[in-house]
Amino acid sequence: METTTSNKHKPHIAIFPSPGMGHLIPLAEFAKQLVFSHHFSVSFIVPNFGFPIKSQKSFLDSLPEPITAVYLPPPVISNDLSGSLNPATLVTTGMTRCVQGLRDSLKTLTESTRLVALVVDAVGTDAFDLTEELGILRYVFAPFCAMSLSLFFHLSKLDETGIKDYKDLPDPIEIPGCIPIRPTALPGVIQDSNSEFYKLFLYHAKRYYLADGIIVNSFIDLEPGAFKVLMEDGSGKPPFYPIGPLLQTGPTIDDGTLCLTWLDKQPRGSVLFVCFGSSGTISQEQLTELALGLEMSEQKFIWVVRIPAKNAANGVYYNAQSNKEEDPFDFLPNGFMERTITRGLGLLVKSWAPQVQILSHGSTGGFISHCGWNSTIESLTHGVPLIAWPLYAEQEMIKLMLTQDLKVALTPKKNENGMVGREEIAKCVRDLIVGEEGKLLRKKTTELKDAAAMATSEHGSSTKSLAQLIQIFENHNVLPLKK
Repeated sequence: METTTSNKHKPHIAIFPSPGMGHLIPLAEFAKQLVFSHHFSVSFIVPNFGFPIKSQKSFLDSLPEPITAVYLPPPVISNDLSGSLNPATLVTTGMTRCVQGLRDSLKTLTESTRLVALVVDAVGTDAFDLTEELGILRYVFAPFCAMSLSLFFHLSKLDETGIKDYKDLPDPIEIPGCIPIRPTALPGVIQDSNSEFYKLFLYHAKRYYLADGIIVNSFIDLEPGAFKVLMEDGSGKPPFYPIGPLLQTGPTIDDGTLCLTWLDKQPRGSVLFVCFGSSGTISQEQLTELALGLEMSEQKFIWVVRIPAKNAANGVYYNAQSNKEEDPFDFLPNGFMERTITRGLGLLVKSWAPQVQILSHGSTGGFISHCGWNSTIESLTHGVPLIAWPLYAEQEMIKLMLTQDLKVALTPKKNENGMVGREEIAKCVRDLIVGEEGKLLRKKTTELKDAAAMATSEHGSSTKSLAQLIQIFENHNVLPLKK
């Protein structure tokens, strides 16, 4: 066991995360790099929203020592928050109301560790007010792409134009360093400048300028235009540290033997992986069309089947293990499972699969994805082209990056009812797996796979960014607490 003296000498980092596995996974991988490669210690100080988030707690409790998790007590939450129907507003407001509990935990850490920095998630910047009192550094961790960051820094300028509804703008929006995007591709929660969340997010985006730095799960060669603008000298922005790709490592909730054994028996590049992330769901009607489209394509697939959404496309955002009493397979079309098994076309799995292992397997030749940033960067890092199927948040923007800028994805066309029909799905799948267009996309993703490997190599850009960050942490002299 390490002594208190040794704990007081090595740097300690506190992380203030928001819920959602898409945020926790890259934060955990960042923590592992600090601990295993640089001998730091790390504490996750977890906000409490007044209800349990089982998948979050299970994940954090499984992290290796010396990564610890401290769970804050619930704040006083008024009816305006507990009754909110907008998950983004709930998270943003809830994190602010947990800041007082965070202060107490940070003060405790200063007594037993050499606490040098607080790293907050995207909407945790109210916690910055504590860092001056404690004499520690303050950073934002961006679990999203540099394109989104460029938009967030540009948002205050857009806001100054007085536009009320961005989605009604006639012309594409010019995001610095990025391809122009149509206004309806903006994240839905910020399309209306009169909405409560828009105001909250604009407030946090402006506070990014107060950070000592912004840590990004991306790499320069993936988004060179956005990073060039973000990192320009004299821009007034804080330093940026692109340290990606950060991919999930270590044990998961299942070892995934079934999926990997099945993949071992399939021809190279022949299998389509279908998964909408840890949070995404589709409607019952769309689930049926997807099932029949996969069958019509006559291509091999692994499909992570989830219970269809009753309301929003992010219906399982807070707990990927919700509704356990229901069986996702009960929602498949009649006879589909039996035909899939009999014909040997695919493998159906419930709710979860080992995504990184599947994408890294040689038999995997394509990925139907919701375009969440973790899934996107995992796919590109392993050279797997995509069918881009965005559901919510900034995923429509990422789809445009993948299809128009990077040219590594196809996108299915929706019909007049806003659905992707079975024939369109079958066509996209065939084009990706066995078509000429798929070959061109695969060539491009292979180039990005090589670029990702270079970025994290000994002398790569992401390795250098992380080294700069480590040096700052190690050299920081913690000031005495202000009375």
